[in-house]
Amino acid sequence: MKKALLIVSMLAITIFLSACGTDFDGSRIGNDNEFIMQYSVLNTTDMQELTVETGDTIHVNLVVKKGSLSIKIQKDGEEPIYEDNGISASNEFDVEIDESGTYTVEVTGKKAKGSVSFIVEDNQ
Repeated sequence: MKKALLIVSMLAITIFLSACGTDFDGSRIGNDNEFIMQYSVLNTTDMQELTVETGDTIHVNLVVKKGSLSIKIQKDGEEPIYEDNGISASNEFDVEIDESGTYTVEVTGKKAKGSVSFIVEDNQ
């Protein structure tokens, strides 16, 4: 009886710990022109490099259904051109690019559910 109780207890603990440890549950698409994620769980940081030209914009669409997000858009290790922390409401906006180059988009979620998209739009 004690052995069966021990096995059931160990199984319950294993299931509980594996459920608590999920960092990401969703889908991700990324290339030089877009970074799109949809997720039911985001408890981590993800990044994508985007190649943009002077005059382009990065169209940002954030859907926050639960939790919070932090985002940063930064060129080659320079000061970020856009940064916001603790985002808990959905938002849509454009970030104008003044200098051609490779920009890193970084998204961090804390108990987040929703989606993000960063799409390079050629405005020339």
